[in-house]
Amino acid sequence: MEDIKLGVVESKFADLIWENEPIPSGELVKLCEGELSWKKPTTYTVLRKLCEKGIFKNEKGVVTSLISRQEFYAMQSEKFVEETFDGSLPAFVAAFTKRKQLSKEEIIELRKLIDTYEEG
Repeated sequence: MEDIKLGVVESKFADLIWENEPIPSGELVKLCEGELSWKKPTTYTVLRKLCEKGIFKNEKGVVTSLISRQEFYAMQSEKFVEETFDGSLPAFVAAFTKRKQLSKEEIIELRKLIDTYEEG
């Protein structure tokens, strides 16, 4: 899949769709008016751009995702680790934990995740 980047405003818009899908496009316009102070043309312009990027589709007036929020952010995280740490997840975790102490719960969760991958 091509490299998909979203700006801050596009990310907020995408989150609105993911939180409310499937959503009729008219209802999305009202939601964006209330949440983002957008007019109808702005909503449809940004929606069209995100549909062209392959994240959403607007079919028969109903907006749904082609990529889930989890899939999208997983791709973004993978790209960040690849570009910043030469694809090394351990290097990323080492850098992350130098500035932020992991909680006991986070350590347990990470161990479970590693155990799951070792078993699989």
